[in-house]
Amino acid sequence: MTEHPAETHAPSTPTTPVEPTIATVTFLRPTAPAASSEFVWDDGTEELDDQGQPPAAAAAPQPVVVPPMPTQPPAIGPDDRTVVLETARVILDKNAARDLPESKVVATVDLDDFADAPLIPAWMKTPEGWAAWSGVFYRARRRDFRRWVRRQRTDKGHIRQFGRGVRRSHEWVVGFEGVRVQSAAHTAHVLTREARLAARHARFTPRILGAKKELAMKTAEKATKAAEEAVLLHKKAKKDRNRARNLRAGVVYGPPLAAIGSGYAYGGGLGLAAGLLSTFAGGAFVGRKPYDEEENWTTEWRSLGDGDRMTAPMLDQTFRAAKVIGAEETLGVVQMPMLDNRGAWTAVLDLPPGVPAKRAIRATDELAAAFGVEEAQVSITKKGRAGRIELYVSRDLPFTDKPKPGPLLDLEKPANFWGPISIGPDVRGLPVSISVVERSGLVGGEPGAGKSASGNTILLDAALDPRVILWLADGKGGGDLEPFEALCEAFEGDADPEAFYGMLQDLIRDMKRRYALLKKLGKRKVAEELANQHPELSQLLLWVDELMFYTTDEEYGKKITKALRNLVSRGRAAGIVTFCATQKPGSDVVDTSLRDLLSIRWALRCTTPEASDTILGKGAAASGYSAKTIQAEMRGAGYLWAEGTNPVMVRADYYTDEQVAVLLERATEWRRQAGTLPNAPMALADQLRAQGGEDAQILADVLDVFTAHGTGDGPAEWLPGQLLLDRLKAAGHTVTAEKLGALVVRTDEEKAKRPWGEKGSRVAGYPLARVEAAATGRFGLTA
Repeated sequence: MTEHPAETHAPSTPTTPVEPTIATVTFLRPTAPAASSEFVWDDGTEELDDQGQPPAAAAAPQPVVVPPMPTQPPAIGPDDRTVVLETARVILDKNAARDLPESKVVATVDLDDFADAPLIPAWMKTPEGWAAWSGVFYRARRRDFRRWVRRQRTDKGHIRQFGRGVRRSHEWVVGFEGVRVQSAAHTAHVLTREARLAARHARFTPRILGAKKELAMKTAEKATKAAEEAVLLHKKAKKDRNRARNLRAGVVYGPPLAAIGSGYAYGGGLGLAAGLLSTFAGGAFVGRKPYDEEENWTTEWRSLGDGDRMTAPMLDQTFRAAKVIGAEETLGVVQMPMLDNRGAWTAVLDLPPGVPAKRAIRATDELAAAFGVEEAQVSITKKGRAGRIELYVSRDLPFTDKPKPGPLLDLEKPANFWGPISIGPDVRGLPVSISVVERSGLVGGEPGAGKSASGNTILLDAALDPRVILWLADGKGGGDLEPFEALCEAFEGDADPEAFYGMLQDLIRDMKRRYALLKKLGKRKVAEELANQHPELSQLLLWVDELMFYTTDEEYGKKITKALRNLVSRGRAAGIVTFCATQKPGSDVVDTSLRDLLSIRWALRCTTPEASDTILGKGAAASGYSAKTIQAEMRGAGYLWAEGTNPVMVRADYYTDEQVAVLLERATEWRRQAGTLPNAPMALADQLRAQGGEDAQILADVLDVFTAHGTGDGPAEWLPGQLLLDRLKAAGHTVTAEKLGALVVRTDEEKAKRPWGEKGSRVAGYPLARVEAAATGRFGLTA
């Protein structure tokens, strides 16, 4: 029989009988009749020994005799709803008849009355209590360990704290002195470059200019002194930075090294572990506070500039941030992002339908900001169709490494100016070439952007072709074009607008002769085969450096502009190629009617987008092609816009002065072999002798005396008058001091006496510049 005890409510008073509740009882058929009575103790427990008798120790309680359990189930009543067992009635009668124990009176205990007994928790008095307490402690420590493990994945983890501590310590050691060193280095670099340019300008300033030569020398000395001071300041800044960093490094790295070393020396492996643990604890303490949100670089903030890989999701996110595509639009990846051999990222992308490529090109600045790089590092070009672009993001700022040797150095035979001319590599390192046949060009940029070095790529290619006729004009007068003078049929290097205008008039007459010959031959324009048959139709390159100096002249400026416009518009078919170089070819410098005829544009570094547009054309900067984005370190780089193409960032092939000299020697030899080397210009003394006449002979002999007393740097700049008279008399001239003074008229300052000889006696004399000026002014010659 299975008994389900019913709930009983506690009596309100000890004498109130307990009213039992009928419980559901299930009848179980016994296997054998019960032969003995069941002893039920008054506390509700049951117990029998092996013989079915109650134990002897249980004799004290008064048992209640329970009738034996019936062997057959009772008959079911007529209502068939309730089965009442006889055994259940007996049990209920037993509980009702049992005498309830009298209520015990609980004595009041004073919990504060402990006397001298120690306070010991109850659980400490039993093994079960200790086991329970141990389980609670184990589970609490296990939860703590799990929480510690989960914490390590967050910014509050001890490893993260140690990493932040190391980073903060290192940043404190590095300090901010590096900014001062960089600023000093930049200043020293700029001043050194200016001093080099000033020295070069002073070196190539003709002595005949007199005061300008002295002013150039003083300017060069002043620039050199400023550059030396800047270099000393840079060295001092580096020394101060190193001293401060060493002191801070000793403070930061000294204690950890001392703790680790001493621990290992005194405690071996355990000491080493203790030292490492203490170092780790110190680093974690320093980095216990996480970085602020704006300083914490999460995955959402990182970009290519932080060293991440270029992926398709990154491209979508970047183009959305730059507002090139919408928030719900995506890019079509034609060529997956990959690294080239230069470590730059490249990809071919299809923009969403309706989005032209020029929108992405105009947003180069925004895309660079989203990628975390400089604008000059991002290059976007069209790829086959309007909505497809090729994206190129270089790892470092392009064109800042050392340039490679130009391809002209490897020439073993004369160049071909009729074919493509190598300009230089683009941002991808691929060579860029242009054709100048029936073209004209304009090169512009701010001072120091590399116009002279860029122009050498075209000039050297023309010089290495023996068939090309060179006409050069240097409006700067600084000597950049002077090495090419021996190869030129016409050269203007004194920055003289009148002489340049005369040279243009000669060139216009030559153009007319060329057209007359073309009409006679029945040809419309000059081609390579025709020029080879008729050398008088050979290609002619007119190179004008610093055009601004000529076109802004009050007397000849407009005449020069008109003559150049005539040559550019009509001379291309006659084989005349014109290139002009200037700083900012604005309408006030170069008339738009002339500037618009120059089909090849090369914009080097400019200070403003407007200045870039004056070279590349209006709207180029708005379309994403602005020379303003070119950094100062990218010298010689610029946007090259050849006819029929989009502007391309190109750095001109660079040739040193020594390499230029080698190439010009090679060009001279090839022209000599081809019979196209022009006659070398005569010295001023030889020109005077060719004039004939006594005065011309006297001045020629005077110049020879200056040459004889010169050094390796050139003729003497000043000689005593008596020395000149003695040498003239020795040469057979009867010349008095008055006659020599009449031939070479000096100013009062030039008549001043100067020290001469070993004793340093002060004597009067003649400066070389005054003698040359007298000879050129009287006979109309050039020095």
